[in-house]
Amino acid sequence: MARPTTKTDLILAANGQFEKMWKLIDGMSDDQQQATFANEMATAGKEAHWGRDKNLRDVLVHLYEWHRLLVDWISANRSGERRSFLPAPYNWKTYPAMNVEFWKMHQQTPLADAKAWLKESHREVMTLIEAFTNDELFAKGTFDWTGTSTLGAYCVSATSSHYDWAMKKIKLHIKTSKV
Repeated sequence: MARPTTKTDLILAANGQFEKMWKLIDGMSDDQQQATFANEMATAGKEAHWGRDKNLRDVLVHLYEWHRLLVDWISANRSGERRSFLPAPYNWKTYPAMNVEFWKMHQQTPLADAKAWLKESHREVMTLIEAFTNDELFAKGTFDWTGTSTLGAYCVSATSSHYDWAMKKIKLHIKTSKV
């Protein structure tokens, strides 16, 4: 699927990938959903997240926290509070450490809560996306607080692209699951 470049495509991609992800999850047994990822998951790729996430809950709370980043960033900037997308002290070179902090923060979060929070945060993000015009989302330079990117690019990254990332992990978990 091509990266969305219009509001319509963004909405279709975000909702479509979200639904696909939930079909994968709903097709898993309760034991698979609760299971710790197999050891080979930790070395499935070079990126840090392969070793960081240990179960489905970790993947879901990661998506939830990135939704929160997006919603909080947009809300702050729309109300006149200049804020970077990534909270201090993080930047685009150090954000993996922020992801580890999210991971640590949620080690006691029940899977049921992670599921509910993610479904609600997806709805919140989609409502926010709906509030913007196509040009507000995808015309460069519309908002000075988005820098050289468009607001839509941030939305794509926090939704459909991130859901693709999650589905890769979930599919590998299903494939390597001993449950």
